[in-house]
Amino acid sequence: MEKIIQDFNNISVQTRKDEVWRSVDFSALLNDDYRLSQGTAPLSQEPHCNIQGLTAHRLMLVDGYCQMPLTVMPNGVIMGGLRAAAQQCPDLVAQCQNRFPKQDNAYLQFNSQHYTDGIFLYIPNGVQMDMPVQIQSAVAAEHPVFVQSRNVVFVGEGSYVQLIHCDDSLNHYGSMSSNVTEIYASRDAQVEYYKMQNLNDKTGLLNQNFVRMEQGASFRSVAATLNGGIIRNHAVISMLGEHCEVQAHGLYLNDKSQQVDNYIFVDHAMPNCNSEELFKGILDDSARARFNGHVLVRDGATKTQAYQSNKNILMTDKAFVETKPFLEIYNDDVKCSHGSTIGQIDEQALFYIRTRGVPERVARVLLLYAFCDEVIQKIQLASLRESLSDMVKKRLHGELSACSDCALHCSTPCNGPEVNFKIDKSKL
Repeated sequence: MEKIIQDFNNISVQTRKDEVWRSVDFSALLNDDYRLSQGTAPLSQEPHCNIQGLTAHRLMLVDGYCQMPLTVMPNGVIMGGLRAAAQQCPDLVAQCQNRFPKQDNAYLQFNSQHYTDGIFLYIPNGVQMDMPVQIQSAVAAEHPVFVQSRNVVFVGEGSYVQLIHCDDSLNHYGSMSSNVTEIYASRDAQVEYYKMQNLNDKTGLLNQNFVRMEQGASFRSVAATLNGGIIRNHAVISMLGEHCEVQAHGLYLNDKSQQVDNYIFVDHAMPNCNSEELFKGILDDSARARFNGHVLVRDGATKTQAYQSNKNILMTDKAFVETKPFLEIYNDDVKCSHGSTIGQIDEQALFYIRTRGVPERVARVLLLYAFCDEVIQKIQLASLRESLSDMVKKRLHGELSACSDCALHCSTPCNGPEVNFKIDKSKL
C-alpha cells in the first residue's frame, strides 16, 4: 500500500512541469493511515445524493466496488460492474474500452493499472432509455481509504441516455479517489451527463472523463461541485465526426480551504461542429479554484462554432481564482470566442434589492443564487434540476451566509419572508 501511495504522489512531482497538470497536488491529504479499498458491505444508510422524485436505474459503487449484479435488459442494454462484465462478456468489454484518442497522461496510466472495479453500461443501437441511469459512487470505509475505479459507457447509433454520476462521502474519514469514466457516443447518439460532487473536506478526488463522439452525436453535461477537500475535474472531449454538438457546463461553490481545479479540452477534429462551455464559481474564505479551458480547432475543421466562458465571484480577499480560457485555431472559417471574469457582487444590484426592504445578507444570497441559476437551468432533467437548485440554496445560506430570514425557499425551508422580484442576471 505504501508503494502505491508513493507512486501516486510521484506522479504529481513528475508532471509538475506539464502545464495541464502543474497545479495538481494531493500530497497534503495522503498519509500512512490510508489503506487500499477492499470493498465494503452493502450500505446501511441511503447515500446523500438520492434525488427526490427521480425514477432511475441505479448502480451503486461503494469504495470503488459495484454492489449490483450484471443485468441484461430485454432491449439489449447491459449494466452492472465492470469487473463482472469483463468476466462474463470479455469480448464486448474489450470492444468498448480504451477507444478514446491516445493520452499522454500518467494519472490515467496509473488508474489503468490499479483500478479495482467500476460500472459498465452498454446501450445497443436505436435504444431510447426510458429512465435515467444514476451511478451513486459513495466512500463509506471506516478508515482513510484509497479508491481506484473505472466506468465504461457505450451508447450505440441513434440511442439516447441521461446519465447522472454522484460522488458522495458517508463519513468524515479522509479518502483519495481516482475515477476514470469513458463515454462513447456513436453516430447520432445523444448523451446527457450530469456530475454531482458533495464530499467531505478531507476528500481528494481526481475525476477524469474521456468522451469520444462520432458523426452527428451530441453530448450535454453539467458538473456541480458543492463540497470537497481537493478536487480535480479533467475532461477530454473529442469530436471525430461532422455535425457533433457539445454543451459542457460547470458550477463550483467552495469555502474554507477547499480547492477545485477544472480542466476541459474540446477537440474539433472535423467540420461543422459546435461547442459551448460555461463555468461559474463562488469562492469564500481561503478557497482556491482554477479553470483551464482549451478548445482546439484542427486544420480542415471549417464551419466550427466554439464559445467558452468562465465567471467567478470572490467573497473575500483571501479567496483565489486562476482562469485560463484558451483557443487554438488552424482555420479562418470559424466563429469562436472566449472570456473570463473575476469580481465581487454587483453593488448596484445589491443596493436595488435592499431598497425593497430585503436585509443585506439575504440580498447577497439572492444575487449569488441568481448567478448560479444560469448553469442550473442547463439541466434538462426536471427532478435533478430542482434537486440541485435546492442543494445550491442550502449551500449558499448554510455556508456562505446565514440561514435566518432566508428568502430562498428550499424543500425544507428556513423560517423567513418570501420575496419575489426580478433580477437582471446580465449584471452578475
